[in-house]
Amino acid sequence: MEPSRTETLTQYYRFHSKIYDVTRWSFLFGRDLLLEKVSKLSVPKNILEVGCGTGRNLRILHKIFPNAALFGVDISEEMLKVAEEKLVAAEVEANLIQESYDRPLHSVEDGFDLIVFSYCLSIINPGWQEAVLAAKADLSGSGVLAVVDFKESKSDIYKAWMAMNHVKIGNHISPMLEGSFKALLSEKHDAYFGAWSYFLFIGINH
Repeated sequence: MEPSRTETLTQYYRFHSKIYDVTRWSFLFGRDLLLEKVSKLSVPKNILEVGCGTGRNLRILHKIFPNAALFGVDISEEMLKVAEEKLVAAEVEANLIQESYDRPLHSVEDGFDLIVFSYCLSIINPGWQEAVLAAKADLSGSGVLAVVDFKESKSDIYKAWMAMNHVKIGNHISPMLEGSFKALLSEKHDAYFGAWSYFLFIGINH
């Protein structure tokens, strides 16, 4: 019997949790830019990051929004262990939840004011559409969705290599975001002289 998608990713991140922060800087571009852009559009009381991994973005979000309550959800127990250690060391309080984000959490009354997906949707295959819909339901009335992720690549070799790392690269995410939310910002950026591109999207519910 083949392992489930969740089991496969759990096994993958059991190893990568140890090297994630020292390797991802070389190709997960736009993460800081997204948080900088969203800081000019929102002053959230509570924040959820989906696929929070090692807690890198949560630590930055605490610096930007020191009074906001932080929540992070991830399927990987190992990644969350690293996140907890680093958050405690940085004296950052966050509510960490281990589960798949395939339905709304409803963790705070009236919804989250900011939900962040940072290179998360491209790795949820299948299930990324359910994650987008869960976020739509989890947002507060004035809540903001912020997403940075891979968009396209002209290189079949690069796409195949990323697929080996459980990442699907293709222009499949942006259209759903554009159709499900009112865009406050939508940008495409090239990486490594156009070897691939990534996008930033910030939006609110219609």
